[in-house]
Amino acid sequence: MKSNGKVVLLTGASTGMGFEMMTRLAAAGYRLCVLSRSPELLRSDLLGGRWQERIDVFGVDLKERESVDKAVGETLELYGQIDVLINNAGFGLVSTLEEVEDSEMLEQFDVNLFGLVRVTRAVLPTMRRQGEGVIVNISSFLGRVGLPLLSFYNASKYAVEGITDSLRLELAPFGIRVHSVMPGFFSTQFARSNLRINAGIEQEDSPYRSLSRRLAPKVLRQINEGNDPRLVAEAILKILENPEAPVRIPVGETARRFLTMRRELNDKEYERRVMEFYGIETE
Repeated sequence: MKSNGKVVLLTGASTGMGFEMMTRLAAAGYRLCVLSRSPELLRSDLLGGRWQERIDVFGVDLKERESVDKAVGETLELYGQIDVLINNAGFGLVSTLEEVEDSEMLEQFDVNLFGLVRVTRAVLPTMRRQGEGVIVNISSFLGRVGLPLLSFYNASKYAVEGITDSLRLELAPFGIRVHSVMPGFFSTQFARSNLRINAGIEQEDSPYRSLSRRLAPKVLRQINEGNDPRLVAEAILKILENPEAPVRIPVGETARRFLTMRRELNDKEYERRVMEFYGIETE
């Protein structure tokens, strides 16, 4: 896909990987329409920037169908086309299954999965009429492997992978490609702005307090010492510019290591290595 004249609709670009995707795609010649929950803040961050003229920002609440439809409609009014959809918006819930609040787990899926579905559903009629398009879902290596305290984030990303696989088959007759990018841990603001911690696991009387004390610092350190988020933007460009690009692309050392272990080891050996790495003890 040549970038000239192509319009990219991107969700979740205020920080970290999303911001890097936005600026890298603009630099490559794409026109960006960004859907953000904090549009004024993002516009302020872009003010005076080199690629500001190639980027338009619209406010959206991914949990509301009317808000999503309005934002997609504004994009079409402005450009008349949508050639690429990148579903990047999401957050991570840190909680045990036992202690999670209903509101927490429902919001995890409402944003990470159903928000993705709402935006994709709103874009598909346009792509079908065009007879072409590319959809890239930003998943995670945690969409294929599990980690404790991230059960609901894991589950939402597993679901994104399932949606990706089914949607590829549904949309192939219309000339629409569907891919996923599976980042590992990256040095972004994700840990500061996109992680939400269940209050229960921080209580001294939580039966999982010992586990959370061991695991959380290691995960945060992996994020802070993670890979450059530009690698994710480069993976997206690879997908856009190569019709034969892989269905899914793992990005970063953590993603490749964990996904390789999960593929090559049996369940028992894989779990043993994860528990050993994160210091998870059994009685």
